[in-house]
Amino acid sequence: MRNEIIIEDIKHIVADRLRNEATGHDWWHTLRVYNTSMDIAEAEGKGDRLIIGLAALLHDVADHKFGYTDADRETIITDILRPFELNDTVIEQVIYIVNNLSFKQGKNKHVLETIEGRIVQDADRLDAIGAIGIARAFAYGGHKERPLYDPEHSEETGNDTIGHFHEKLLLLKDGMHTETGKGKALARHERMEQFLKDFHSEWDGH
Repeated sequence: MRNEIIIEDIKHIVADRLRNEATGHDWWHTLRVYNTSMDIAEAEGKGDRLIIGLAALLHDVADHKFGYTDADRETIITDILRPFELNDTVIEQVIYIVNNLSFKQGKNKHVLETIEGRIVQDADRLDAIGAIGIARAFAYGGHKERPLYDPEHSEETGNDTIGHFHEKLLLLKDGMHTETGKGKALARHERMEQFLKDFHSEWDGH
């Protein structure tokens, strides 16, 4: 029961911090990652639910995207968790997961060492693909003032939103750790492939 109360309190804290976020890394993204993490943990029958839940909820509160450093993030997460009198191991595990979650520039091949980290990473990556992932990609592209598509350089640079699919999003399916994550990723990957086919067809005027 105590863990459930902690999770609910953290939800309120995170929702308040991400209230005005508009890049696709908002509270609703965080809640989806939390729910998917819990679903994967249940299906796999693995992982400490408190560590998974806390890492999922806190994974974007002080991200590099918002100008924070690793040191900033560790301080902020510790300051959020310390009043709940959690033991140091739990806090350290949450910080470890959050610090190693990102897939940066399509090159992050780091494999998280804990099952809790792998579950949260799968959930975060799942929210970057499929129908939700498509919507989030264009929300983020708009925030960064990227063009929709640059047909001359798209797949080479990834500097437009369609290029981002090739640079990162289409690679995520093969980076899933859990069997549950792999299963969920297949359908979402296919939705992105179909979207890109439709996009290019309409771009060409068909």
